[in-house]
Amino acid sequence: MPSGSCFCGNLKISYTGEIQAKALCHCADCKKITGSTYSTNIIVPGEGFEVSGSSHKKYAKTADSGNEIVSHFCADCGTTLFRDGASFGPNKVIKVGVLDDHNALKDAQPALELFVPERTPWVSSVSGATQLETMPGSHDVSA
Repeated sequence: MPSGSCFCGNLKISYTGEIQAKALCHCADCKKITGSTYSTNIIVPGEGFEVSGSSHKKYAKTADSGNEIVSHFCADCGTTLFRDGASFGPNKVIKVGVLDDHNALKDAQPALELFVPERTPWVSSVSGATQLETMPGSHDVSA
C-alpha cells in the first residue's frame, strides 16, 4: 500500500487501487500551493484512500469554474498532501513529492500536462505527455 506524509510526519496518507492519471499542472493555484513552477500529481481512487494523524486541516476554494477544490494539509508544518472536490469525483489528487517511496517521482512520469498556456517559459514540456489548455472535462478548474 503506497503511503506518504507531510514534512513533519504528523499527517499521513495511504491508498490502494490503480493510479487513474499522472499529470503536471501549471495553473496558478498549483504554483501557489507548491511554491514552485508546477505540481506533480497522481490521481487515485477515493475508495481505499486513508488519512491518519491529528494535524489534518483543509482549505476549500471556489475556482473560476464555480467548482470547489479542497486542499488537505498538515496544520503543523503546512505541507499540502492532496486535493479533492467535485471536479475529481470520488478521486484524490496526491502531490507526488509527499510519497515515501523514493521512486515515486520517477514512477509518476506525467502522461498529461494541464494549463500549458500558464507554463513557466523556461520549463520544457514533457516528451510524450498530452498538452492540455485546461483540465479534461473543465473550462477553468485547477488541479
